[in-house]
Amino acid sequence: MQENKTRLTFVGHATVLIELDGTRVLTDPLLRDRALHLRRRGAAINSDWHTNIDAALISHTHIDHFDFASLRKLDKNTPVIAPLGAGDDIRRLGFAHVREVSAGESVRVGAVRLTATRAAHIPTPRVNAPPIECLGFVVEGSRRVYFAGDTDLFDEMRDLRGQIDAALLPIWGWGPRLGRGHLNPRTAAQAAEIISPRVAVPIHWGTLHPVGIGWMQPAYLREPGMQFKRETARLAPLVDVRVLEVGESTVI
Repeated sequence: MQENKTRLTFVGHATVLIELDGTRVLTDPLLRDRALHLRRRGAAINSDWHTNIDAALISHTHIDHFDFASLRKLDKNTPVIAPLGAGDDIRRLGFAHVREVSAGESVRVGAVRLTATRAAHIPTPRVNAPPIECLGFVVEGSRRVYFAGDTDLFDEMRDLRGQIDAALLPIWGWGPRLGRGHLNPRTAAQAAEIISPRVAVPIHWGTLHPVGIGWMQPAYLREPGMQFKRETARLAPLVDVRVLEVGESTVI
């Protein structure tokens, strides 16, 4: 790939490999076929998606975003950027370079700058400690890629308007229903309207399902991506929506 192009690979769920200016950034690594009660659907994990990674981003500490077994597949010299309060668990896995950040803070890795943003999601509670913040990230080099993490709409999204080349927007979850703190295809299209990126890629959908119901091919594994595309075409027709299958890449 030419260095002036940006490649986005939808590894599945909230895991995306961002290749920008020769730097490889992996979001919320979930790199196995099963995590607790959840089973993976779609392309098998390709080792190229988690080797030679320059940085791993952790948006928050819910099990479908902060998976210890998946993190163990990464080289322990890989820098891991995570919310304040998550660092000790990552260090116990053997990682040598862990940076804890809050919204607004930046870290430089290779040719890119990684800036934490707010996310409107339910944080992980802790005993005798504040809850761990939920974050998104902007990956910035010659282009800007916004990884929203897991979120609902929030006012500060307007601060990103017109500044983002590609937005990775969560549009569903891992079950037939969504609780508060999540975007759905309609509200994710509203986020695309607010942010106005050149390209929007739906994530956090079509990959995980509870064990025992995947054989039924429930609609929530198939339909949200195209619903998001239709809603975005209506609300933000200038945004190029690219609905990727698990394992598929697109180049900006």
